[in-house]
Amino acid sequence: MGPLEGLKVVDFTRFVAGPFCVMQLADLGADVVKIESPPERGDQLRAWGPFIGDKSYYFITLNKNKRSIALDLKSPQGIEIVKEMIKEGDVLVENFRPGLMDKMGLSWEEVHTLNPRIIYCSITAYGQTGPFSIKSGFDVSVQGDSGFMDITGFEIPTRVGVGLTDFIGAFYGLTGILSALHVREKIGEGQHVDSAMMDGMLALLTYQAGKYFATGKTPVRTGNRHPQQTPYSAFASKDGYVIIGAGSQRLWENLCKKVLKRPDLMNDSRFSTGQDRNNNEPVLKQIIEEITRTKSTDEWIELLTQGDVPCGKVRTVKEALELEQTKAREMVVEMEDELRGKIKMLGIPTKLSATPGDIRLMPPLLGEHTEEVLEELGYSEKHINELENKGIIKQYPLKRR
Repeated sequence: MGPLEGLKVVDFTRFVAGPFCVMQLADLGADVVKIESPPERGDQLRAWGPFIGDKSYYFITLNKNKRSIALDLKSPQGIEIVKEMIKEGDVLVENFRPGLMDKMGLSWEEVHTLNPRIIYCSITAYGQTGPFSIKSGFDVSVQGDSGFMDITGFEIPTRVGVGLTDFIGAFYGLTGILSALHVREKIGEGQHVDSAMMDGMLALLTYQAGKYFATGKTPVRTGNRHPQQTPYSAFASKDGYVIIGAGSQRLWENLCKKVLKRPDLMNDSRFSTGQDRNNNEPVLKQIIEEITRTKSTDEWIELLTQGDVPCGKVRTVKEALELEQTKAREMVVEMEDELRGKIKMLGIPTKLSATPGDIRLMPPLLGEHTEEVLEELGYSEKHINELENKGIIKQYPLKRR
């Protein structure tokens, strides 16, 4: 039994941030119904490659453990179906541009009137208020607007290699949902969660923002360096790169004495304190790399681990996914069914000892559960077929009786 079993989630999300947030709820046991409109196309992410057969792997990675209902949200009948779902729901999540839910008659105020207990979460690029709220935004624009691209990379501003702002907006939305559910247990009423991707990214600036607040100077790009800790970077080895993170005085001493066998470096006035090492990072990096180039990365990993110095290896995505550590943590799983065949997916990162999440449902085909969901709402087979004939809903052909 997952920790969120019994929780009913009405999912209006598409693309990345919203689906990722809702998938966390689904992975922990919530019953998620993904509403896809228009019923012929569904979530726009279904059209994004790479593909396995005709199925988008982009969609697969963000939509496991959900059921799909395909209906026309521009029709009064489609909206009526949604309202019936809302009346029975615990959480509603949407990531449309601000104002679009209002046009459908599904604003926070209207939904709250329909079901005062429901938690209504909106995940957007810039939030529901402020001058930026009127513009749309994807990950790349928010990475730019939040200052992250300006402090990432070497010579030119660089986007982080995953949709970081999407996932941050999703996680802060998830935090808001779980917090609001806790409050509901006390007062019996839901509330609106407004999660902005840019707000989340600004919150992550932490010490970089602190540097600006303290000095008035904007932080600059430092590549793989840490702005306050040295040595804390990737160093060339005999066959690649080894990552060394000696982020404290004790770890620095461990590195010098136990690993590099250069205790003299501890007595060098250029490297005595963390600030000294930071000020003289180019010189220190050159000295360390003269040593690290003499052995392979794996040899250094073993020595650093024995010396109790945080370390790592610059791995490809392929290497990371095939690690024994990844397998031991069940972070890659393979499922199979008659409709989709075999599909590899990422596992569930949150490990609970008594009520762990699990993968119960494959990522849904468009409209795969339309009939099932409508029957749960009390619709007869005749009524369901009438709705399909009018183009208001779509049922996945192989799922029909």
